[in-house]
Amino acid sequence: MAQYFVHDTTKIGGVLFNQPSSIILTPANAYKTTTRFVTTTLQLERSVSSCPFSYKMGFVRRVVFVLISLGVAVVLKQYRELTAPQPVPELNLKQYWGPGDVKQYKEDTSIKPFKVSYDAPVIEKLRTKLNDIPALTAPLEGVGFEYGFNTNRLKEIIKYWRTTYLDKWSERETFLNKFPHFHTQIQGLNIHFIHVKPKVPAGTKVLPLLLLHGWPGSVREFYDIIPLLTTKSNDKDFVFEVIVPSLPGYGWSQASAKKGLSPSEVAIVMKNLMSRVGFDKFYIQGGDWGSLIGNYIATFFQSNVLGVHLNMCSVNTALAYPKMFLASLRPSMFIDEKYTDFYFPLGSKFATIIEETGYMHIQATKPDTIGTALQGNPVGLAAYILEKFSTWTNPAYRNLPDGGLEKYFKLDALLDNVMIYYLTDTITTSQRIYAEAFASDELKKDIDRIPTAVPAACAKFRYELFQQIDWILKDHFTNLVQSNHYEDGGHFAAMQLPEVLYKDFVTFIASLQK
Repeated sequence: MAQYFVHDTTKIGGVLFNQPSSIILTPANAYKTTTRFVTTTLQLERSVSSCPFSYKMGFVRRVVFVLISLGVAVVLKQYRELTAPQPVPELNLKQYWGPGDVKQYKEDTSIKPFKVSYDAPVIEKLRTKLNDIPALTAPLEGVGFEYGFNTNRLKEIIKYWRTTYLDKWSERETFLNKFPHFHTQIQGLNIHFIHVKPKVPAGTKVLPLLLLHGWPGSVREFYDIIPLLTTKSNDKDFVFEVIVPSLPGYGWSQASAKKGLSPSEVAIVMKNLMSRVGFDKFYIQGGDWGSLIGNYIATFFQSNVLGVHLNMCSVNTALAYPKMFLASLRPSMFIDEKYTDFYFPLGSKFATIIEETGYMHIQATKPDTIGTALQGNPVGLAAYILEKFSTWTNPAYRNLPDGGLEKYFKLDALLDNVMIYYLTDTITTSQRIYAEAFASDELKKDIDRIPTAVPAACAKFRYELFQQIDWILKDHFTNLVQSNHYEDGGHFAAMQLPEVLYKDFVTFIASLQK
């Protein structure tokens, strides 16, 4: 609310101001008051034209002052509306996402063991497809991955996949089954998850942990970090009991049959999963979509989340981008100078984002179209997925003819991940989360305007696609207790640098345990 006083005792053109009066500007009357004032001002302008010059100037100054004041009041009103903290909304914890009518649904709350197992004909059919690849267009001379996946390198990978990898598929299947897998029904969907209980002496402190992957990843991303988390070691006096779900529509988790399964709704599914396996309170670690979903769980269920650790921290608020611009003018006022190039200059960072997010636009608008082109097409699927493990690990790898894929990742590990998408036919359903995330119903929730007091930590790897400074993050993560920068690493930190991510996470948890 703003209050303005008008003082005048002069009669001009029949308009009399015979005593001081005030204008009370509130959100409800701002437009009406401004309109009345402008109308009166126009009347006065016509009357004042016959007055002396000095009086005209004084009158004009008063008009300008009041108009500016009214404008400022309107701007302040809009600012307060856009930045006011929001309460946690009422949540539907039983929203049904399965096929058909919810009235026909009775949830099976049992937890059933599951094994990754595919018959020989399925694998041989894949081998046949890899033998019958199309005539791939040769890359331009002197080009690495700048135009996308280099087809010379793709031919090498397809040959390895068809022969060496598939020849030892039984070994890969055994590897994928090295951790216990389960299924359970949540909100109409058959949800897959890995559940690893640590084998430790009695009396050892065991902490529940939810690990969340993103796209185009899978539970396979965590296979190297799970043993570190679940094994007793000298760097921690606790271990973790780890739950690693496949997000709905990914891998062995059933996809929604209905519109609207957005990241905020997936957060509810994941919270219900943790309740199902017996944990009311737990920790979270996530990257990519796992980072956003983990953030939402820590926002909606603040009394249940003991701490949230993310390796792609971001918030989407009205002030985020203005703050980023202001910080770019004098970065040293907001961050340690040695980390300036994690965030700035904005121009080059924005150019990289544009170059690397073409996929996002099509998946946010026409996920089923691109999904149809990739599903059942192992060559296209491999190119589409593996390209991200090149340039999202380090954008400089786009200049390499092999994409730098094996600088950090073993080809078997990369193909394990591709196989999960291929064998489960989930490339289309995995991409629908983009359309749901950018749908108007999801965006208008403004979830990042809900402050979360859950202890939070951010691990910032140099080549992550998108970074935000802590000044912005703290608008939402009001209890940001740890924020570390790493000179190496990209988007798939759990798979690329599992020991680095592990140490950052354990440092965070140890600080909370104290």
